[in-house]
Amino acid sequence: MDLTDTGELRALASDCVHCGFCLPSCPTYQLWGEEMDSPRGRIHLMTQVLDGAELTGAAAAHFDRCLGCMACVTACPSGVRYDRLIEAARAWTEGPSSPAGAAGGSPGNAKAAGGYRRPLRERAARAAIFALFPYPRRLRALAAPLRAAQRAGLDRLITRSGLPDRLSPVLGAAMRLAPPPTTPRDAGQLPARVPARGERRAVVGMLTGCVQSVFFPQVNVATARVLAAEGCDVIIPRGQGCCGALSLHSGRTAEAAAFARRTIETFERAGVDAVVVNSAGCGSAMKDYAEVLAGDADWAGRAKALSGKTRDFAEFLTGLFEDAGGPAAARHPLPVRAAYHDACHLAHAQRITGEPRALLRGIPGLSLAEVGDAGTCCGSAGVYNLLQPEAARELGDRKADSVLATGAALLVSANPGCSLQISSALAARGERVAVAHTAEVLDASIRGITPPAWT
Repeated sequence: MDLTDTGELRALASDCVHCGFCLPSCPTYQLWGEEMDSPRGRIHLMTQVLDGAELTGAAAAHFDRCLGCMACVTACPSGVRYDRLIEAARAWTEGPSSPAGAAGGSPGNAKAAGGYRRPLRERAARAAIFALFPYPRRLRALAAPLRAAQRAGLDRLITRSGLPDRLSPVLGAAMRLAPPPTTPRDAGQLPARVPARGERRAVVGMLTGCVQSVFFPQVNVATARVLAAEGCDVIIPRGQGCCGALSLHSGRTAEAAAFARRTIETFERAGVDAVVVNSAGCGSAMKDYAEVLAGDADWAGRAKALSGKTRDFAEFLTGLFEDAGGPAAARHPLPVRAAYHDACHLAHAQRITGEPRALLRGIPGLSLAEVGDAGTCCGSAGVYNLLQPEAARELGDRKADSVLATGAALLVSANPGCSLQISSALAARGERVAVAHTAEVLDASIRGITPPAWT
C-alpha cells in the first residue's frame, strides 16, 4: 500500500461509520475516555489531515498514544482497516512529507506540505531506539554492562535514585523493563542447521529476531528443538538481521522496507518450505511484506512469496499436525497451572488464538487458565512502553492483576515484548510468576523435564 496515496487512504477512512464498537476494545480509550484517543477519533483526525488541515503536535500526540494493538480491527463490524490507517499516520509524523505535501496541498499550508517535525528531544530518543534495538550485535554489546550491573545490584540502586527518568523517560523505562540475567546454560549460538529427528516432514527456516536472540535466546533454542523433534530440518541462516517490525509499526517505512528486502533475500537463499517465526510482532510484519513493498516492481512478487511462506510457530505446528496426522514427538506430563497471554500481533493482527491453546492443552498434566482481559494489550506494543511509559505501566499493571487472578504459576506468551512488559509489572509488586514461550513449554514436555521455576 502506498501510504502517500490520499485517495486510497480517504477510501479506507470512509469505511468508518463511527458506530463506536471499537471504543470498549481500545486500551487508550479505556484509560482516558478521550474521543481523540479512540480509533474513530483518530480516524477523524486523519481525515482532517487528508483534507489539508495542518498536522499539529496535538494531533501527532494522539497518533503516538495509539498502541497499534489492532483490537479495534477485530471488533469493527464494518471491516475498517485501521491498521493501514495508523501506519500511514505514523509515517506522516516520522517522514519528511505529509499527505498534503504528497498530493500537492495548499501552498499556504507550509507545515503540512513540509511534514510534522518532532521536538529535538523526541527525535533524539527515537533515533537512539532505532539505532539500537533492530541490531542484535549492538543490543548485545549494551546488554553486557547491564548484566554486570544487575549481578552487582547496581541496577536497583540506579533505578530507585530516579536518575534514569530524570535523564530520559526512555532510559528509565528501559531500566525497569530489562530482564534479569537468568539465561540458561544451553542457550548458546544455534548451528546453521538442526536436523530432523526421525522421518523428515518439512524443511523450515527460522527467524531468530533481535530482542528475542539477545534477551531470550533460550526461546530460539527451544523452538529449534521442538521443530526438529516434530520432523523438521531447521535452517537458521547466518547473518540474518532485523525483519523490520519495530520500524514498520513505528512509521519508519523506508527503514522497514530496507529490512524487509534483506530478510527476503536471506530466506530465499535458504530454500525452505516455510519460515517459522516465534515472535508475534515479527510474524505480523513479515506477513505484511507484500503490502510494505507493493509499490516496488522489483520486489513486490518476492515479498508476496515470502509473506505466503511465513508462519507463526503455533500456526505452523498445528498445520503440520493436521497434515501428518498428529505430533511425532511424545509429550510427557507437566504438572503446572498455566495462563496463556494473547499477544496483540498474534491474536488481532494474525488472528491466531486457538492454535497455541490447542498445543498447550495437548500436554498431559498442564491445566490452562484464561486471562480475564485476554483481548486487551499489556502495554508493550513494540517500543510503546519506552516512548509512552506512563500509559504502558498502567496497562501492564492491569494485565498483571488479570494474570494473578488466574492463580497460575506460569504465564505463557508468544512475544518477547509482552514477556518483558508483564514480567516487569509482576516484579514491581513482588509477585513471582514464571514466564515462558509456548515453544519452551512444549520443549519441556517433549524432553520430560519440569523447570524449577514452574513448580
